[in-house]
Amino acid sequence: MTTLGSRALNRATLDRQLLLRRSELTVAQALEHLVGLQAQTPHTWYLGLWSRLADYRPEGTAQLLRERGAVRMALMRSTIHLVTPDDCLWLRPLVDPVIERMTMGNFRRGLAGLDLAELVAAGRGLLADGPLTFSALGRALAERWPENDPASMAQAIRAYVPLVQVPPRGVWGESGPAAHQAVETWLGRPVDAAASLERLVLRYLAAFGPATVRDVQHWCGLTRLAEIVERLRPQLAVFRDEQGRELFDLPDAPRPDPDTPAPVRFVYDYDNVLRSHADLSRLVTVNVAAQGFGMTGEEPCMVLVDGLVAATWRTVVKRGTATLTVRPFRKLTGAEEEAVSAEGAAMLAFTAAKAKVCDIVFAPPQG
Repeated sequence: MTTLGSRALNRATLDRQLLLRRSELTVAQALEHLVGLQAQTPHTWYLGLWSRLADYRPEGTAQLLRERGAVRMALMRSTIHLVTPDDCLWLRPLVDPVIERMTMGNFRRGLAGLDLAELVAAGRGLLADGPLTFSALGRALAERWPENDPASMAQAIRAYVPLVQVPPRGVWGESGPAAHQAVETWLGRPVDAAASLERLVLRYLAAFGPATVRDVQHWCGLTRLAEIVERLRPQLAVFRDEQGRELFDLPDAPRPDPDTPAPVRFVYDYDNVLRSHADLSRLVTVNVAAQGFGMTGEEPCMVLVDGLVAATWRTVVKRGTATLTVRPFRKLTGAEEEAVSAEGAAMLAFTAAKAKVCDIVFAPPQG
C-alpha cells in the first residue's frame, strides 16, 4: 500500500480545491465540483470563488442567487453553504440528522412540552406566505405557543424544514435581513429523500481526497460512515499516510507530484479548504491558537504560501484607504513576501475596488 506524505496530500487537496491554479469552470460547475462553498457570512465567500476561478466577477454569482441558480442554506455541519439547486436537494436530507442533533442540543429546553410535528406544520404554514427572519418566525409561533421560547421554536423549524436564506441576503454589494423560505417553495421541487450516503462519500473524496473516514465525518458532521466506506472499498484507491492511517480516494482523481509549485492564495474566514479534514496537518503546520486567536473566537483569514498556512490577513477600509495587514507565522523570504504582496494587491483590487488608495503592511508575528 503506497504511503502519501503530507506534501503529496497538500498538493492533492489544493488541486481538488482549485487552489493550485485558477480554473476555467463556471461558478455553477465549481460549486458542484466543490460540493458547495461554505458561505457562513453574507459576502466573504466571494473571495473563495475569486481565488479559485479565472477572471472571476462577483456580479454573475449575485445574479445566480437572484435567479435561484444557486442557494445558501444550512448543510454540512449545520453551517450555511452556497450550493447548486440540484445538490442542495439531495444533500439536505442526508445531513438532516446533524442539523437536528445540533439544534436540539442547544434549544431543547425552549421546546419542552411541544408536539414537534404540530410545530413544524405551523412553521411551514407561516413560511408558505413568504420569507421570514427567525425573529419574525419566532414571534408568529409564540402567538400560538406563548409559554415557549420564540428563538427555540424558530430554530426547530430550521432543523426540521430545509430553509433557503433568500436574496438580497448574500448578494454582492447589497444587504438585507437573513430571511428564509422552505427550499421546496423557493425552487419548486421536493428534496430527494432517496439520496445515498455512498454518493455523499464519493462526492467528498472527489473534492477533498485522499482522506480518512474521520475526515469524511468531520466534513459532513455524520458518524458511523466506516461501513459506507467499507462497502465502497472495492471501487476506491487506498493509501496510507505517514502515521499509518488508511486514506481513501477515487482511482482516477488527480494526485499531483509533491514538487508541483503552489501559488500564494488568500483564504477567507470560513474557507472549505481549512474546515473539511479532521487532521489539517496537510495544510497547517503552525499552532494557530498560540498566535492569539484561540481565546478570542475570531475566525482568522489565512495566507497559503507554498501550500501551507503561513500568515493571517485582515483588510480595513477607512477614509478611502484600504490597508491589508499580513502577519506571518514565520519569517518570509524576499521572494515569498513579493508573491504575497502581488496576490494581496490583486485581492484588494477585488474586495476593495472603491478604495482610492491600497496599502499592504507586513506585521511581526504575535508571540
